[in-house]
Amino acid sequence: MIDRWRQFCLHRLPRPSTASCFIFLRPFSASHTLQAKKKKMPPKKAAAAEKKVLLGRPSNNLKIRYRLPNVGKSSFFNVLSDTDLGKAANFPYATINPEEARIPVPDARFDWLCDLYKPASRVPAFLTCIDIAGLTAGASTGAGLGNAFLSHVRAVDGIFQVVRAFDDAEVIHVEGDVDPLRDMEIIQTELRLKDIEWVEKHLDGLKRTGRSLGNNSLADKAKKEEILRKFTKALTVDGKDVRKCEWNNKEIEVVNSLTLLTAKPITYLVNLSEKDYIRKKNKWLAKIKGWIDAHNPGDPSHPILQDERAEAQKEPGAQSALGKITQAGYSSLDLIRYFTCGPDEVRAWTIRKGTKAPQAAGVIHSDFENKFVCGEIMTYEDLKEHGSEATVKAAGKLRQQGKPYEMVDGDIAYWKSG
Repeated sequence: MIDRWRQFCLHRLPRPSTASCFIFLRPFSASHTLQAKKKKMPPKKAAAAEKKVLLGRPSNNLKIRYRLPNVGKSSFFNVLSDTDLGKAANFPYATINPEEARIPVPDARFDWLCDLYKPASRVPAFLTCIDIAGLTAGASTGAGLGNAFLSHVRAVDGIFQVVRAFDDAEVIHVEGDVDPLRDMEIIQTELRLKDIEWVEKHLDGLKRTGRSLGNNSLADKAKKEEILRKFTKALTVDGKDVRKCEWNNKEIEVVNSLTLLTAKPITYLVNLSEKDYIRKKNKWLAKIKGWIDAHNPGDPSHPILQDERAEAQKEPGAQSALGKITQAGYSSLDLIRYFTCGPDEVRAWTIRKGTKAPQAAGVIHSDFENKFVCGEIMTYEDLKEHGSEATVKAAGKLRQQGKPYEMVDGDIAYWKSG
């Protein structure tokens, strides 16, 4: 058939002359026609970057704890909580049972919203602070109140580490003299040792359960064992706290399931004398900053006064650090706030950075997340600029957001659910 078609074409074509060109023919193919009609496909979209999982699992009820005996942690706890719950005394382990107090997180936006709506109920964001027994060298093996201390730390979201940088002969130090660098080293060592023990315990547990697992479960077990060994290497060979290492999402999920002590964010509070606090000078401040930069770079530190209620606060140049410290503890956990507002209640809700709208609504009630439809959202800045919800809406600044929406700090939200 093909040969007959070629002969027909050659018979119809004019005979070539010396000035003519040659035409080469090939058999007809349906694929060539389709190829000619086929349009060039657009390039594939680049795969979306995997969203980074955050360390820790803080809830809307945040808990922060304190450290080391006789550094002023109980006194400062009393000031921060405006209570006398903390047992301040001039001997170690005056605090045995933990004391707990809920402290409102200062927020000028919340105050402004309350002035605007004049609600019957006002509920700010809270930080739950807990005063516990101090830690000493050997706590990881049970010295002092070590076992109780470390079990209490495991239950919290973050840590305020009060570091003593004041000299006072009447206030004894558990190590005999004041040396904040040594104190920070002791605490870091004890937390790492306890984490190493905790990781090794989980490794032993995986080895014991391996015999009864199927192939898929064995593969998961092997992967988890590999991750746990990485944690051990970071703590021992690399000499780093877990929170200061780079982990992928799977590894972070394992960290969060273990509630490792060195994965918890730390805010250092440097306890100064009244004189040093007013003049903002102390022989240890630069050394403490250097130690933090060398061992835990990026961790925040704040000077505090032995007693924030002291007469020194009335002196020129002395400003209370309580608000900054409360906010620092809140921010160290990668937390933000959104608000629900109305004449009945203005309330601040705590969520983590990157939280989607359905999960943010679920903080109020699980039904809001499970039956989520959408959220009507405006920013605090837009409401403050326009003065009322009606004018925000008239300006086109009230937006309907669906499930993919990522909440922004200061959003004002009204949820709709089925």
